[in-house]
Parts: sequence; structure tokens; C-alpha cells
Amino acid sequence: MKKFLLLFLISGVLLLAGTTAQAQYKNALGVRVGKANGITYKTFIQQNKALDFILNFEDDNKNDRSFFRLTGLYEVHNPINDLPGLRWYYGAGATIGNVNYKYNDNSDFLFSVDGVLGLDYKFSDAPINLALDWKPALVFSPYSKFDEKGLGLSVRITF
Repeated sequence: MKKFLLLFLISGVLLLAGTTAQAQYKNALGVRVGKANGITYKTFIQQNKALDFILNFEDDNKNDRSFFRLTGLYEVHNPINDLPGLRWYYGAGATIGNVNYKYNDNSDFLFSVDGVLGLDYKFSDAPINLALDWKPALVFSPYSKFDEKGLGLSVRITF
């Protein structure tokens, strides 16, 4: 009876460990919506460290300009206790891109240093990942400013 109980407990622990491992993913591809809309690809290079690439477009009709950006972020993911599949993350990276001024048909090179702080959730029963994050940026070119409006939601397919 003791051997059966021990086997049952070990099986339960392994099953829980397997469930936690399923909540993780290696790669994810999808869309990001927010201030700027685009495509996002995230890949884990270690169990809790990821690279996140965002290709996005933004039309700023108020200021008569549009943006094209490629962002690369290095992220560190941390579990949230008692909430399987949910992690919080932080990181930093950079953006390069182009600003097109519609009123005079000129364009400029865009460069910024970016931070990121967010929540990442992987559904255990579906290959779907959701991430909600804030991505502030310190813009150096074509002008200098702090851009705090980088709130976005990413919906990705994991593989």
C-alpha cells in the first residue's frame, strides 16, 4: 500500500511538472495591436529569456506623418506563483525605422532605445499566446523625445 501511495504521489508530481512545461512555448508568431499595428515574432533562447521582434506601421494623421519600424527586444520572463501559464517580463532593445512626412514627401531615419514591461499568457489547451505590454522608447533620431505611448496587445500562434 505504501509503494502504491508513493507511486501515486510521484505520478502526480510528474503530471503537474508536465502541465507546467506545456504552458511554455519555444516560438510564437502573430499580430500586435496598439499605438502601432504590426507583426510580432518571439523566440526563447533560454527557458526564461526571449528575443521579441516587432515589425510595425503607424499612421499619425494628426501630425501628417507615417512610421515604419523594426524593433528587437531582449526579454526576461518570470513566473507568477499560483497562475500557470502567466508570466511577467521586462527587457530592453532598440528600434530602427523610417518616418515619412506626408505634407512635403520627405522621410527621415528613426532610431530609439526601447524598454518593455508586460504580462505573457500561454493557453494550456491551445497553441495561443497573449501578451499585454508597455514599450516606452527614448527616441534619438530624427528628433529627441521620450515616447511613453507604447501600449500593445500581441496575439500569437505558438510552435
